[in-house]
Amino acid sequence: MRRSLRGVVALLTALTLTAGTPAVANPAWTSLSYASALADNPLKGFLPFAGDHQTFPHSMEWFYLPLSDVMTGPRKFDWTAFETQLGAIAGRGHQGVFRFYLDYPGRPSGIPRYLLDQGLRTRPYTDFGNDGVSVAPDYNDPRLVAALENFITALGRRYDGDPRIGFITLGLIGFWGEWHTWPHDGTTEPENWMPSDDILARILHRYENAFAKTRLLARYPSAQNKNLDIGYHDDSFAFETLPPTSWHFVQRLIDEGVTDKWRRQPIGGELRPEIQSCLWDQPVTCTQYEDYTASVAQTHASWLINHAAFTGTGFTGDKYQRAVAGAKSLGYELTVTEAKLGRDRVSVRIANRGAAPFYYDWPAELAAVGHSGRVVRRWPTRWTVAGIQPGEEPTQLSSRINTRGLRPGRYDIVMRLPNPMPGGVPLRFANTGTDTTSGWLTLGSLKNR
Repeated sequence: MRRSLRGVVALLTALTLTAGTPAVANPAWTSLSYASALADNPLKGFLPFAGDHQTFPHSMEWFYLPLSDVMTGPRKFDWTAFETQLGAIAGRGHQGVFRFYLDYPGRPSGIPRYLLDQGLRTRPYTDFGNDGVSVAPDYNDPRLVAALENFITALGRRYDGDPRIGFITLGLIGFWGEWHTWPHDGTTEPENWMPSDDILARILHRYENAFAKTRLLARYPSAQNKNLDIGYHDDSFAFETLPPTSWHFVQRLIDEGVTDKWRRQPIGGELRPEIQSCLWDQPVTCTQYEDYTASVAQTHASWLINHAAFTGTGFTGDKYQRAVAGAKSLGYELTVTEAKLGRDRVSVRIANRGAAPFYYDWPAELAAVGHSGRVVRRWPTRWTVAGIQPGEEPTQLSSRINTRGLRPGRYDIVMRLPNPMPGGVPLRFANTGTDTTSGWLTLGSLKNR
């Protein structure tokens, strides 16, 4: 991530504070009031499977696609199916989170047709109710390895930094693209269907090299990915998350020495389907589950698939409110604690009261709002909130503004972090002065004379 705290332009006119006293070179900081941020803030919270869902607040939608939908030859791609899905989600003002797969139990194979025609070895199986519908490919076949590397390169070249995309889970390998083939992994049967460690490392490095902007998440912490710019997703969240069981997600983080990786790379996942609804009952009615609050605290997760909250009529009453609180507890919660409006500079202090940082370098903008309530001047900044850590002292940002040409009068000075995706939900600060539609936060008032 590239971070800069420099301002962009010079202030050329004198300003007067709200109280009418002359502006001074070193004005005082003014405290801003905290208010809980919305549950549908961008790039965090609960996700449904893609669709027009109205029963629960959200800013992202999840989808799977078989690789065969886009890959038609060793270096040939038809992105129509992917564009259709991504475009529909963006049309609802949301960002997409997705995974490509080769082998999804119970669904037709996602292996590109040309590889099957070339004689790629496959293995039928009946695990997970598959009953032979899908097949597991030979992941060590050089033709398949080359195909995956070519696809990842093409995906990154075309879509890295696309604002319609929230996060990408790596996929491609194993059942559901979850990087496991249990029970066919050498633990209970002699043959291991997983790729060799060398091939796994090649795929991981190809992903890291293909994506410099869009954030990636792997299913499991491993020796091959621990030092890469790749986060993780726990797809059995609050079910097989907490230590000390060896295969639980946090224990894997501990064993690989990456318990603090969330400070740089995102954590996501899925609430285990069996508990997506019962977890919000009071008392909890799930027959097996783990403490949700502890799971969030130890993983620092930013987002979770929780489709049950979006099905049918969704949750109601107190159950709905508990689920909303659960969604809001994920990821960042940024609040402007103080602002300072001086003769030639606007400064803010921003704290993170959430569980994780904001991971994208969205630039902030400042603006002047006239008495009519309209924005009459905008000032871009190089401010970024990316990487502001929870529980630490507020981060101070400062920028000059240029008011030349503004008519004399009093103006509200506001700031926001607009979503780079047209029509996307803006980041709303956890402050009472935040407009929940536009994202503008009022910092204070100044008089131009």
